[in-house]
Amino acid sequence: MSKLKVAILGSGNIGTDLMKKIQRSPTLELTAVIGIDPDSDGLRMARDSGFQTIDTGLDGFLETPELADVIFDATSAYAHIKHAEQVQAFGKRMIDLTPAAIGPLTVPTVNLHDHLDTDNVNMVTCGGQATIPMIHAVSELYDIEYAEIVATIASKSAGPATRANIDEFIATTSRAIEVVGGAKSGKTILILNPAEPPIMMNDTIHLTVRQEISDEDALYTALKKTERAVQQYVPGYRLKASPYIEGNRISIFLEVAGAADYLPAYAGNLDIITAAAVKIAEEWAKSDSIMSRR
Repeated sequence: MSKLKVAILGSGNIGTDLMKKIQRSPTLELTAVIGIDPDSDGLRMARDSGFQTIDTGLDGFLETPELADVIFDATSAYAHIKHAEQVQAFGKRMIDLTPAAIGPLTVPTVNLHDHLDTDNVNMVTCGGQATIPMIHAVSELYDIEYAEIVATIASKSAGPATRANIDEFIATTSRAIEVVGGAKSGKTILILNPAEPPIMMNDTIHLTVRQEISDEDALYTALKKTERAVQQYVPGYRLKASPYIEGNRISIFLEVAGAADYLPAYAGNLDIITAAAVKIAEEWAKSDSIMSRR
């Protein structure tokens, strides 16, 4: 089976970590890395690895659009809006790692197979990728009236793009908690922790459900099943403890360690979103939805 040709738009931390992961993929072929700074670390590493690099942004790529069928957009929410318009005329599919959320909000373990034929999917946010699988697992058992997540990441793992998109991060994550996770109302809190040495990504989920919890064992079994599903593409994803249950309230505690492909292991917030994006592309490659377009 031929591999699916993909390109990365954005040569920052996210784009460079994507490059490392795609190199290991049995179903994806990285054909180009696109940036705007020829001296960036990401483009330099791409050149050293033998990949074609383009330093004139998406306009440069569109001069030879046959290079790739799928583009990972690792730029910014503002830039993605323009990029999505530009590639539409060329029939390319996009996996959006910004909080722009033009396309459907996608979390692999929850709704990946709903979007195998979608041209532009949004990877929600790192906080959403970590917490929504667990929220959805609870929603399969109980009606969730309210879900609140507290995403705590090492300050060092929050680059310029993350800091410039905090408002979009909060809005997109809160909406995804409701639309994908199944909660009636969602809220997101982000903490950039400056501790040294840097902490791992930690996420706490507080839920209020309509009924009192009737079967704690069934709930724990569902959460462990979800943990194993996410670990298929993020091995460092784990429940830190059993859920705390009091009446109709549940608290869940998570930790995400990164694979340290390009960034340190404490940058699990970056690792989980790049790993989820690669998972989506690999499922597209296995389906015939793209190959049949050629």
